[in-house]
Amino acid sequence: MEESSFVRPLSVRTGGPLKSTLSGRSTPRGSPSFRRLNSVRTPRGYGQIDVFGSQWFRSNRIVLWLLLITLWAYGGFYFQSRWAHGDNKEGIFGGRDDEPSEEVPQIGEGKQRDLVANNEPVNLQTKSNTNNLGADLTEKQKGVPSRKPNKGKRAARGSRRKLRGKQTEVEKVEGNDDVQEEEIPKQNTTYGLLVGPFGTIEDRILEWSPEKRSGTCDRKGPFARLVWSRKFVLIFHEMSMTGAPLAMLELATEFLSCGATVSVVALSKKGGLMPELERRKIKVLDEKSDLSFKTAMKADLVIAGSAVSASWIEKYLQRTVLGTSQIVWWIMENRREYFDQSKTVLNRVKKLVFLSELQSKQWLAWCEEENITLKSGFALVPLSISDELSFAAGIPSTLNTPSFSPEKMLEKRQLLRESVRKEMGLTDDDTLVITLSSINPGKGQFELLESVRLIFKEGLPLTTSGLEDVAGKGEDHHSRTLLQNRKQAGRKSDVFPTRRSSRDLAKDQKTRSRRLTIRAKPDTVINGSGRILQFENVVNKETKLKVLIGSVGSKSNKVPYVKLLLKSLSQSPKLLKSVLWTPATTRVASLYAAADVYVMNSQGLGETFGRVTIEAMAFGLPVLGTDSGGTKEIVEHNVTGLLHPMGHPGAQVLAKNLQYMLKNPSARQLMGSAGRSKVKKMYLKKHMFKKMAEVLYSCMRIK
Repeated sequence: MEESSFVRPLSVRTGGPLKSTLSGRSTPRGSPSFRRLNSVRTPRGYGQIDVFGSQWFRSNRIVLWLLLITLWAYGGFYFQSRWAHGDNKEGIFGGRDDEPSEEVPQIGEGKQRDLVANNEPVNLQTKSNTNNLGADLTEKQKGVPSRKPNKGKRAARGSRRKLRGKQTEVEKVEGNDDVQEEEIPKQNTTYGLLVGPFGTIEDRILEWSPEKRSGTCDRKGPFARLVWSRKFVLIFHEMSMTGAPLAMLELATEFLSCGATVSVVALSKKGGLMPELERRKIKVLDEKSDLSFKTAMKADLVIAGSAVSASWIEKYLQRTVLGTSQIVWWIMENRREYFDQSKTVLNRVKKLVFLSELQSKQWLAWCEEENITLKSGFALVPLSISDELSFAAGIPSTLNTPSFSPEKMLEKRQLLRESVRKEMGLTDDDTLVITLSSINPGKGQFELLESVRLIFKEGLPLTTSGLEDVAGKGEDHHSRTLLQNRKQAGRKSDVFPTRRSSRDLAKDQKTRSRRLTIRAKPDTVINGSGRILQFENVVNKETKLKVLIGSVGSKSNKVPYVKLLLKSLSQSPKLLKSVLWTPATTRVASLYAAADVYVMNSQGLGETFGRVTIEAMAFGLPVLGTDSGGTKEIVEHNVTGLLHPMGHPGAQVLAKNLQYMLKNPSARQLMGSAGRSKVKKMYLKKHMFKKMAEVLYSCMRIK
């Protein structure tokens, strides 16, 4: 009985690890004891933490993984984009890209309004840098403590090597500047009549200027998708306002506009394109510094824009074994001396690019003679006119807007023509013939002036007494060729057999154009429709011929040759009054608008391509060109212009072609219209970049 009345005591909860009998599975989940033992001071807060804390993530693991993947992808894209665009200010990628000692001194803004650049500020700055470098080296040699904090022996040795290297490079640059030829004062007292440039008139009439350009890239096109976020290095052989540098400038601008990173390596600072590169925010590197090679190693592709780039390519290939797979060489010359200069590295680049079919055949023939096998073939990428000139010429381009339609621009172009001709002092009866290029024997300005003299019937031929001096002053291939041609022509009669030349030209035209069915007679020219047009041998007295020659002040000019031209003109008063000169400039739309005929009179092997030829055709000008080189491919004889032989015999034919153009304004209009149509079909920017995109696609590693 006593045992039945015994009451079992409740178990007491100890502080040890023993589990309470009221907890766990033995206690109902909804009982007060369970709630008391498993509660905290703030049950509501605990519930929130439990819902939005660990239990929430356990039940939403997919969301967690998606969040982590998103963060990882964003981080990768961020760093890849900074690497591709060269943003390394914090040194994340191993080395600072913004070291001030590695950069080339730039010309400050507003120091030069004209595009005819003067590089004296750059030279002065370079000399001051040389003095500073020498002072630093002297202090280090004497044991004087440096102003900069000590970064260790290894860093000090590296900095000393950089300073010594830069001092040597600056000395070399100054040595090259001493070799520059003397300048001829750009004044009317020197040239007779110097006109232009007319950039201000262009801005006022066209109501648009290149400074307003904000990018012309078609972001949805294949070219933009191919180059976006890529890094390119472009090699300029010089900074003159001639075909090759201007083509490379347009390529760099298009890359930059399409979202790529562009760095330019200038082998020579001669020329007036430095302010233009600065305006377009294109980074220029010194070709002698290590920075140019390091930048090229990080680039997706290196594009060299001239055969003169052979020296830089050879140095670069000595520094990296991967360079052969990332260099595209856009060769824009067609003379043997350039081939000999570059033949050692022709088969070590990824791909060669030529401007014309004749040029490619010539270079391949030379390669075959030297037993050179190209690494991966070649490509043809002809030049094109820029969007700015297409816009000013009234050809549809990416710059057109509803307010500036092509039709509206044609009206403005006529106003521009009238204003510029008035500024030049020309009347409606004057026929303006222009030729724009560097002034040297290879461009044939002397032969052009002799053709004009023949038209004026002005006595003896132009003097060539100084031509031997020009040819003997060095290694100018054009001068030697010109002198040789004139010596051979001197043995012949002064009257060129025009019957034979005209028939030869007509025979060549038969094979090129199905329109031509009749041979030319001695004093006839056949137009594109096959009609025989007669013209007189002597220009009518009411017709006035004016010749505009550019580009005065170009760094590619041969000063002795310019002096020879001026001396010859001084002996021919009537010819002197008919010749105008214009400075080197990129604002050439006003010159094309004011002209009536364009002359491409390149000698030797002829022009490699001739960008100015297609620019003149875009403005509706007939072209009188030599029957050789790229001009022969661009100009269709009797369709878009007239062709003539080179040298002294060609001057006779050129004189007759000029006479025909003077007497037949309707023929000028007909040939100019045909040339303009050809440019629209073959030589716009979209045509060039379509072919360039194919080259880039075949050479770059597509991710």
